[in-house]
Amino acid sequence: MITRTWLKRAGKAISMDLRREIQEELVLLRTRAPEITGVLTCTVDGMLVTTDMAANTEQTAALTSALLSMSRRMTDLARVGHLQETLISGTRGHTASYAAGPKLVLTVLAGPGANLGLLRIEGRKTAAKLAAIVEREYREHRE
Repeated sequence: MITRTWLKRAGKAISMDLRREIQEELVLLRTRAPEITGVLTCTVDGMLVTTDMAANTEQTAALTSALLSMSRRMTDLARVGHLQETLISGTRGHTASYAAGPKLVLTVLAGPGANLGLLRIEGRKTAAKLAAIVEREYREHRE
């Protein structure tokens, strides 16, 4: 049941209960992969849902949305199947973004010594859980 709407875009709402459930999954992700330095979820159109990052959250959400769009387009052009993740590696760490179903995007930050295999496994697993949570919520809301 959707209780209090905190974000409304194009007639679709994300409840505080759903936001809390998403945040709980992010906490679990951080416990499974302690090298993670920050996490963020946003809608596919760039609206922030939840984060534990200290700064630049709105800009990160907007760029995450744009990155998802470009990455999906690139996988289509390259004919390499469905997008699983986008990984950006810099001199001081990594950023990985995962489509979490058709409505959300998960972005994970990790330091330079992070185990990228673990990050990829846990990021994909969490994105799948988030997609299932959101789908279940919308299905219940429609009934």
